[in-house]
Amino acid sequence: MKVLAIGCHPDDLEIGCGGTLARYADEGHEVYMCHVANGDKGHAIIKPDELREIRKKEAIEATNELGAIKVFSIDVPDLLVKATNEKVVLKVIEVIRKVKPDLIITHDPDDYMEDHRQTSQIVFDASFSVSVPHYETQSKATGVVPLYYMDTLAGMNFQPEEYVDITKYIEKKLTALDKHESQIKWMSDHDKIDFLDFVRTVSKFRGLQCNVAYAEAFRSCHTWPRGITKRLLP
Repeated sequence: MKVLAIGCHPDDLEIGCGGTLARYADEGHEVYMCHVANGDKGHAIIKPDELREIRKKEAIEATNELGAIKVFSIDVPDLLVKATNEKVVLKVIEVIRKVKPDLIITHDPDDYMEDHRQTSQIVFDASFSVSVPHYETQSKATGVVPLYYMDTLAGMNFQPEEYVDITKYIEKKLTALDKHESQIKWMSDHDKIDFLDFVRTVSKFRGLQCNVAYAEAFRSCHTWPRGITKRLLP
């Protein structure tokens, strides 16, 4: 099975579904990751052009830690992610068509910042538009596949429908997240939090809800024709 996870910033997938992606890879599935924004504004001191390159390197290291095959970047500057930007939507369509996933994971439409919400809308739109042959990109049209929304930051206003046990993968999840060194420091300086502990705590909380040590939470996109009769999450 092929799994495509599309997040906004280079560390968002590690936060929301890193354990699940590591589990997919460990169980022999093909995992691909994509981020829409390049993360160029996530620091108080490092300038955007320099930070963009740092975060690209961090993303590759985190991808390797999780066992994913490849990470794609749509390379949109932070705070400029817009679902109305057809060029960006077409780039996401091309990634989906190239990978030909069996399912897609992305942000919840009600996540905490506009870049995340816009990314969710982009993925929703693109994951349907991939099926339209005359909406042309380099790769050929593919079918519409199930879409899963990963947990919001801190689990705010998110009612899980499914859980994935990541107990075996919690340390790998956190190690991958720690590869985003620039952001761990940014969260400490900007938000005054230990972000690794933050993410561990959310995973433990979700685990308490489903009777395991650590878990990640998801809900399905309930629109036609994305319904399916079998479980695709591990």
